[in-house]
Amino acid sequence: MFKQYIGWKFVLASIAVLIIGTTIWFVSNLSRNIQEEERKKVATWVEANRELLRAGSEANLNLAVDIVTNNTTIPLILTDETGKILDSRNLDSLRIMQDPNFLRNELQAFKKQHPPFIMEVDSRQKMYNYIYYGDSLILRQIRYYPYIQLIVVTLFIAIVLFALSSTNRATQNQVWVGLAKETAHQLGTPLSSMEAWLEILRDNEANATIVTELSKDVDRLKLITDRFSKIGSVPKLEEKDIVAQIENMANYIRKRAPQKVVLTVHSSEEELPAMFSPPLFDWVVENLLKNALDAMEGKGKIDITIENHPTFITIDVADTGKGIPKLSFEKVFKPGFSTKKRGWGLGLSLAKRIIEEYHRGRLYVKSSEINKGTTFRILLRK
Repeated sequence: MFKQYIGWKFVLASIAVLIIGTTIWFVSNLSRNIQEEERKKVATWVEANRELLRAGSEANLNLAVDIVTNNTTIPLILTDETGKILDSRNLDSLRIMQDPNFLRNELQAFKKQHPPFIMEVDSRQKMYNYIYYGDSLILRQIRYYPYIQLIVVTLFIAIVLFALSSTNRATQNQVWVGLAKETAHQLGTPLSSMEAWLEILRDNEANATIVTELSKDVDRLKLITDRFSKIGSVPKLEEKDIVAQIENMANYIRKRAPQKVVLTVHSSEEELPAMFSPPLFDWVVENLLKNALDAMEGKGKIDITIENHPTFITIDVADTGKGIPKLSFEKVFKPGFSTKKRGWGLGLSLAKRIIEEYHRGRLYVKSSEINKGTTFRILLRK
């Protein structure tokens, strides 16, 4: 699915480049053609004005008048030899009245766009007028079109990629949910069998110690089964003492941790009520502690620090392990990411989902230094 998603991104990007490239080439050619046509129109307009100036009283000037009056799209400014503005056409008359510098600014812009046409006014006195012109509105709109299309195509591709990404995530979620529920179902049968064997063992008092320890492991398996069965459904949050909950999980891990590992819980409050799902929250803490144990490779220190803030509670799990590179701070929460030889790399991914989707909190790497240790932070809102 991931490879397919990358393939779609490449195809869409290629189509976008092709569309934009073709459009820019086409519009560039079209703009040059329109610009040339407008230059010819202005030249014709200038020639028509010359005819009007030179014509005698009996000359037929209908065509020249039509040419002069029919130019309603190309903006023009007429100046004398000294640069004094004599007249203008097809410019905003309201702007001309309101802004005394409008025509002068437009003239400077026209000078940069096109060279002027020179029209002789009086051959005996050698008087000339200069006609400057700018691009018509339709030409300016055509030039902006590729940029508008670029925005539209970009938005379209972004929407398509977002839809593909959402579909990809939904498919992945369905796989994880199905896997979790199937695991819970498969664990149910051996658990029932183990409970039956425990009852048989309880009949013999000599097995009391064994039964006690086996009961703890069976209860643990039942808790794990309960956790897996809850994946994919909205858990019920309960108000419980989060300090006691974490202490219980810490005690469980202490008994199974190497002797050279010191696990300590620090809290700013003896009791701290919070809304959470006990079995799922235990799973998160257990995953963080097991990751810390793996990072320390048999010796070191783990500190769990619980702090109460006005609007949220923070739980920091700090270890003295090998650390995480900064570039991997986000990657550690991706499904399948693992630095261990065994495991599927789902622990931190599921832990983050439990905290952020079910508890509306946050789980992230607060800090980490190579060969010094890592601190994960859980943030729960009150």
